[in-house]
Amino acid sequence: MIVEDQDKGMYEQHYGLTERPFQLTPDPRFWFESATHKKAMAYLGYGLAQGEGFIVVTGEVGSGKTTLVGHLLDTLDPARVCAIRLVSTQLDGGELLASVSVALGMSTPNNGKAQLLDAIEGNLLERARSGQKVLLVVDEVQNLSHSALEELRMLSNFQAGEHAMLQLLLLGQPEFRNRLDHAPELEQLRQRVIAKHHLTAMEPSEIRPYIEYRMGLAGWKGVPGLSDEAVQAIASWSGGIPRKVNTIMSRVLLLGALDDVSVIDGALLSRVLADIASDSPDAPGSVALSPNVTDAHALDLAARLALLETRVAEHETALRRVLEIMVGWAEARPADEKSEFYRAPVA
Repeated sequence: MIVEDQDKGMYEQHYGLTERPFQLTPDPRFWFESATHKKAMAYLGYGLAQGEGFIVVTGEVGSGKTTLVGHLLDTLDPARVCAIRLVSTQLDGGELLASVSVALGMSTPNNGKAQLLDAIEGNLLERARSGQKVLLVVDEVQNLSHSALEELRMLSNFQAGEHAMLQLLLLGQPEFRNRLDHAPELEQLRQRVIAKHHLTAMEPSEIRPYIEYRMGLAGWKGVPGLSDEAVQAIASWSGGIPRKVNTIMSRVLLLGALDDVSVIDGALLSRVLADIASDSPDAPGSVALSPNVTDAHALDLAARLALLETRVAEHETALRRVLEIMVGWAEARPADEKSEFYRAPVA
């Protein structure tokens, strides 16, 4: 169908992919078990088995924390564990409690903190009586104030008999790891941490499996191929950070589609890396490739971008024309026939 073809991205269509394998939005379907992520899952499993306290996972931006949690939540039984997620944006203690109550599906009391805490405890108790525990996942925890962290610690005190009703998983950047380890005011929270893991970068040997795994999930059949030199360049530039690998691979596949290449090699990587370096003075520079890799055959990237923009504009024009024809056709039909156009969804 024309509309579907226009909607599909250029490199996906060129290489016969069913979707974009390197989108930057975290997607647990693309979970890849590198050594550091496997270890993180082991710590999470241990922590959840304890049923109390705090589990802490830290890592650089783009290291895969959100994808890790998405994969974890996919493995949990929702009948036994109610997982709620908060993304911290400089919340103070009162704001955090209000956010927790909303996440639990409660209406926030207006009578103050004590009433709010009572309402949250009552909600957790009802869930505990029905055999359900609550896992509170707090992302970007490095942004939380001391008062907010203290409220989290107080929430972890809620118990039904001898069992905690709430367990907490904190996700943050490396600065939170340092803060948690050394800040005197976090001593009580620190004592309640039962599992902690810092996500490190993937090993160079994991870059090819990571790329090919994601490509495979998107319907890749081996084209384009990836040379060893290209993989080395990607590993060096990205430092093993998954999001950086995704960033460069998206651009590599786009340029590969424009060039109609069947093998992504060091020369193509060199051009993409030069383009990335020119986009931002703070971006990592070009990776040194072997002497036989040069830019002698590199086409002007500005011209290629202009070509891409032209094709996108052509696609949009064609799509608009198709929609105009469909609307005109529908409006021209007799009223008693139009119902056939709006078919009910297939059950």
